[in-house]
Amino acid sequence: MNNRYKKIAEEILALAGVQIDGSNPWDIRIHNEEFYRRAITEGELSIGESYMDAWWDVEKMDEFLCKIFRAQLDEKIRRKFSILIRLFTIRLFNLQSKSRAFMVGEKHYDLGNDLFQNMLDRRMNYSCGYWKDALTLDEAQENKLDLICRKIFLKPGMRVLDIGCGWGAFGKYAAEKYKVEVIGITVSKEQVVLGEKLCKGLPVEFRLMDYRDLNEKFDRIVSVGMFEHVGHKNYRTFFEIANKCLVDDGLFLLHTIGRIKPLGTIDPWTQKYIFPNAMLPSVEQIGRAIENLFVMEDWHNFGADYDKTLMVWYENFITNWDKIKNQYSERFFRMWKFYLLSVAASFRSRRNQLWQVVLSKNGVPGGYQSIR
Repeated sequence: MNNRYKKIAEEILALAGVQIDGSNPWDIRIHNEEFYRRAITEGELSIGESYMDAWWDVEKMDEFLCKIFRAQLDEKIRRKFSILIRLFTIRLFNLQSKSRAFMVGEKHYDLGNDLFQNMLDRRMNYSCGYWKDALTLDEAQENKLDLICRKIFLKPGMRVLDIGCGWGAFGKYAAEKYKVEVIGITVSKEQVVLGEKLCKGLPVEFRLMDYRDLNEKFDRIVSVGMFEHVGHKNYRTFFEIANKCLVDDGLFLLHTIGRIKPLGTIDPWTQKYIFPNAMLPSVEQIGRAIENLFVMEDWHNFGADYDKTLMVWYENFITNWDKIKNQYSERFFRMWKFYLLSVAASFRSRRNQLWQVVLSKNGVPGGYQSIR
């Protein structure tokens, strides 16, 4: 039976230019013959799980997965019935409801600050860097932070809301360089603890709260890498709250990963192991959610920069693993590798995009001048 599944797997992989036990760095090596049946009958979820179980390896995981994504092979492998049921449930119910808002903080962002400190840049940015004229990750992330500040025309004394503030990278930078006051909200207890230490002495306040509880005015609003957790059933609510909290002549910058077509959820493996209840928006979904609320002043796509950002995160993770490995298992190590490299491949294949969208409530008088 395994020979039959192996032949099917060989035929599917050949569509992407990948061989089993071939000589190319993107060719897959199988350690357990049960892999073929598992992959064909259980689909996407089992690919990642079987890697975590050390059933297969590949020298260049990022290139292997990039080829898979470009050939759309993940959409050709039949999904297990239980996975189809899970996808139906996600489309039917609001899995990003207020009562579930803190799940991703507990599952992902509270894994341990040591993990992220040994992977990210010195300012702890957990979102795409802007690599124009940058040679290092630190430079790319400072470029990104300054780009955001310039796009929303920050001025001293302004009061700024950061929805999904992480460890306060934007708040610290904006307070230091642009002399503004920043209120950051997050659903991660660990981010609040470390963020308060990193921003000590600055006018940066951290609040452990859901965005739906916001009810005060700000001169500017930013949201960097948080919209992916909002969910399509809540997009309109998200923008309604942003509209309510923004002063009439204010600007709102949304920094988010996006997809070229609307989907009800991210892939089952990432949903289960990395970002529970996550969902990537499409252009149409964002456009419909801001109708009659905001003027879309600028839409900037630099998704290719996320590939480079993720590969540096991966190198940092591998280089620093010995410093933190006593806190995690070998299975976690393989899971995190698969996560970072699969996401890098999604951007390299251009399946995923990275958007910065600038919104105003009434239109910028005379027109908005785009900044790159």
